[in-house]
Amino acid sequence: MSKRDYYEVLGVARNAGDDDLKKAYRRCAMKHHPDRNPGDAAAEAAFKECKEAYEVLADANKRRAYDQHGHAAFEHGMGGGGGGPGYADMGDIFGDIFGNIFGGGGGGGARAPRRGADIGYVMELSLEEAVGGIEKQIEIPTLDACDTCEGSGSADGKVESCTTCGGRGQVRFQRGIFSMQQTCPHCNGRGQSIANPCADCHGQGRVERTKTLSVKIPAGVDNGDRIRLTGEGEAGPTGSPPGDLYVEVRVREHEIFQRDGDDLHCEVPIRISQAALGDTIRVPTLGGEVELRIPGETQSGKLFRLRDKGVKSVRSRKPGDLYCRAVVETPVNLTPEQRELLEKFEATFVGEGARKHSPRSSTFLDGVKGFWDRMTS
Repeated sequence: MSKRDYYEVLGVARNAGDDDLKKAYRRCAMKHHPDRNPGDAAAEAAFKECKEAYEVLADANKRRAYDQHGHAAFEHGMGGGGGGPGYADMGDIFGDIFGNIFGGGGGGGARAPRRGADIGYVMELSLEEAVGGIEKQIEIPTLDACDTCEGSGSADGKVESCTTCGGRGQVRFQRGIFSMQQTCPHCNGRGQSIANPCADCHGQGRVERTKTLSVKIPAGVDNGDRIRLTGEGEAGPTGSPPGDLYVEVRVREHEIFQRDGDDLHCEVPIRISQAALGDTIRVPTLGGEVELRIPGETQSGKLFRLRDKGVKSVRSRKPGDLYCRAVVETPVNLTPEQRELLEKFEATFVGEGARKHSPRSSTFLDGVKGFWDRMTS
């Protein structure tokens, strides 16, 4: 079968410039590219034909020889400059035209199989769950390996060498004295192609589904901590390695405790009489109630430290502390008897002697007096 005229193949005039040739080739190759026409032998033949035409016409020496002698210029050793149109690997011209269209890129060597994407998941926990550890089941929408073809993408399990790169995963092209190679745009560097794609995954080797996983959260995790589950991310295309799943911990606010690293903080309300006379009260911890001794004359805001009653670190396993802040409450809903007793108690605070019972008040009043003295002087 005689070859068609190369200018006719690309649909350009014989005096077409380099830019016109490149645009015509891009248009022709995109139309007939095997990735767009899987299993179509006619499209593959047309793709090779337009590639061959561009390879000749884009080279000044070859184009000159073709214009003078036609296809005969490349028969029986004519034409020079490296032989006929088929002297290079398929895809020689892809470096500058299809590098960004079909996934190719510069650089040497075959590209490693493209792994699946990583997945992020935010898990909300109560403080008790974060401190004590827990195992939870989660559901994740993801791309998982196709069961029908076992992730290969092939309906019959057969995978062939890529016809574009000959199974090497890379193609080579030459410009003058420079020879470069890049990832094969047809097989994306895998070096293989699928002749009979799986009907369920359309040759991709993966399908959309919701996956249920059991995640073990270690004791002591905190806000922002991430747990990595290797290989539980999205499946890679056509059998390539899967990505990972990252579970990020978010701890809900607690009604009693505030966490600061491995330490816990809480406020403990006490009555005026307990603050003045002292008392032993019971306070909550994450491990149950414990006794806390309140010494006499305790002021509101005083901080008490309970050692090792905080959070056991997920890293060092050393427990933090619990800090209890005393908050003296003003009594409400007084009975007549209680009000009478308080009035009698208040009546005892008279004269200059009353100041020794209220150290903070005395300091405050002295400060106020000094302030006004400075203002009026």
